[in-house]
Amino acid sequence: MPVNAGPSIRESHVRLPIGPVTLDGDLAIPDGATSLVVFAHGSGSSRLSPRNVQVARGLQDAGLATLLFDLLTQEEGAEDAFTGHLRFDIELLARRLLAVTDLLSGGFGGATWRIGYFGASTGAAAALIAAAHRPDAVQAVVSRGGRPDLAGAALATVQAPTLLIVGELDRVVIDLNRDAFERLWCVRRLEIVPHATHLFEEPGTLEEVTRLARAWFEHYLMKPAAYAAAHM
Repeated sequence: MPVNAGPSIRESHVRLPIGPVTLDGDLAIPDGATSLVVFAHGSGSSRLSPRNVQVARGLQDAGLATLLFDLLTQEEGAEDAFTGHLRFDIELLARRLLAVTDLLSGGFGGATWRIGYFGASTGAAAALIAAAHRPDAVQAVVSRGGRPDLAGAALATVQAPTLLIVGELDRVVIDLNRDAFERLWCVRRLEIVPHATHLFEEPGTLEEVTRLARAWFEHYLMKPAAYAAAHM
């Protein structure tokens, strides 16, 4: 029986002009993709986060394009490694994510995209704030081990269907996600992954995150024709 090798994927390094700075990104576009997931990494991380890269590969296998990009410049990242203050500047991170979203909405990458966000840690708060500001552009949000509580008042205005994923053993973050869940008025779900800690390093836990995220984006982000084609 022939093995399904999945879609052919075009990968490229991109430079994203955001006001006075330029950010680095990695763009992957499966053949026929019409939906794209933008990754907002967590505190102290970057677009090279092995966990986000693994999740992105799983989404690409489903026919979703992905963009992993650095929310900070190299100089800012070096400064933040010592001070740690920029990773918690949620408004700055959200503005950067909004600017990238506007680039994509303008046809960046050669297509008109249906856009979703995948946020981790503090990046999840930035994703929710950005989704609240771009309700017509952002169709779905997934948070992995995120701090959605840091989105504050923006939570009540998010319209995109939102999935919060937390590890069972990440007890403090579970409570913060439950609080944020109650403040969301959109379609929402809270999934707790058994036996998982904050970074989902336990065997099989990150695969479960990928499965949950993929199903959410397939349902809320992919167009019906693309969804049907991916399941033939």
